[in-house]
Amino acid sequence: MPSAAEQLAANFNFSAFGKATELRQRIFFTLGALIVARLGTYIPMPGIDPGKLAQLMQQNQGGLLDVFNVLAGGAIGRMAIFALGIMPYISASIIIQLMTTVFPELETLKKEGEAGRKTLNQYTRYGTVALAALQAYGIAIGLEHMNVVFLPGFFFRFSAMITLTGGTILLMWIGEQITSRGVGNGISLIIFVGIVARFPSMIIQAFEAGRTGAVNPAVLVLGTAFVVALILGIVFMERAQRRLLVQYPKRQVGNRMFGGESSHLPLKINVSGVIPPIFASSILLMPATVANFNSTSVPDWLQTIVQYISHGQPLYLALYALLIIFFSFFYTSIIFNPEETAENLKKYGGFVPGIRPGKKTADYIDYVLTRITVVGAIYLAVVCLIPEFLIYRYNIPFYLGGTSILIVVSVMMDTVAQIQSHLIAQQYEGLIKKAKLRGARR
Repeated sequence: MPSAAEQLAANFNFSAFGKATELRQRIFFTLGALIVARLGTYIPMPGIDPGKLAQLMQQNQGGLLDVFNVLAGGAIGRMAIFALGIMPYISASIIIQLMTTVFPELETLKKEGEAGRKTLNQYTRYGTVALAALQAYGIAIGLEHMNVVFLPGFFFRFSAMITLTGGTILLMWIGEQITSRGVGNGISLIIFVGIVARFPSMIIQAFEAGRTGAVNPAVLVLGTAFVVALILGIVFMERAQRRLLVQYPKRQVGNRMFGGESSHLPLKINVSGVIPPIFASSILLMPATVANFNSTSVPDWLQTIVQYISHGQPLYLALYALLIIFFSFFYTSIIFNPEETAENLKKYGGFVPGIRPGKKTADYIDYVLTRITVVGAIYLAVVCLIPEFLIYRYNIPFYLGGTSILIVVSVMMDTVAQIQSHLIAQQYEGLIKKAKLRGARR
């Protein structure tokens, strides 16, 4: 089956795009909102010494701050008003999803449809504000200890909390507006634009390294070919899915027979998305970040841990792979409930051929999901480990990590699929209007 991108390329013509007024407005709105989101990463927070901040980021290069700086589009390196990025919102969403499996009241809200979803979204917003305020206060305290602040004290901490929390709330609102009034998922697009904004500097660094002889030009060519092959592999795996055949029984209404159709229940190979690599890298880089922040009073045991789990070390690669696999299974168990899926199939009369509805169907779905999650977890681990291995073993200038490439490719595929669906809807509306006009003339 051709992908959304192939369908869009095959059926795209400027006349159809020109007639799709709503799609054009959605695209322009999305671009405008993303420009506003990028401008916020260049507005500095007041009270920060930029020279000392640059030294701090240089010392923490390759640490946890560097990872979040990539996801925030460079806002942390400039300590901008959007320095917290959209990560508090993502963390709050995951916490609410976890709580729905623990608290029956939240699980009931989840099953109530649109009304319950709006209530859960409101709880997520409250959680975002709380997490952003806590993280902003922690950042303010850390900046004071690192002597990056001009006038430390209560006023700076309070202003930092207001500024950074307000920036996260504004980013959250922009993402929700893009999702409802634009094209694609707003939160994902904000992260996507932050990563893509670093592409020009990375390309310039690569060509400069080749020009000065720091890197062999043949290595640059091989690195480029590897990036292309990695992207093709990610596209293939992100589109891969296991389809379970679902049959619906026939039913008679009056003198007519309805039903009897067969459908499919698609299960993606990579259900967890890019969350496992983000969580795994955050946990592994935490000791190095703490050691860099307290370089003058670091205990010997922490220095030993940092040395063994630094980038490129065998222990780091092994722990990174194990954590990715663990979080793949953990996050998949949160976002996909086989019992709920089996109950919905039973409610609408659907069944998997050869499997009894209810508990047996849930067990079968869980069995299939576990097997394909093994493949998805190994795929995520390989994608994230290969760049690390090439950078720190062969000095290949691979400036993008596997997590960044995963985010970019996944968001692009999702956005193209939504554009394709809008164009198809526009074509169907045109056919319906033509059919009505012909009927009226007859």
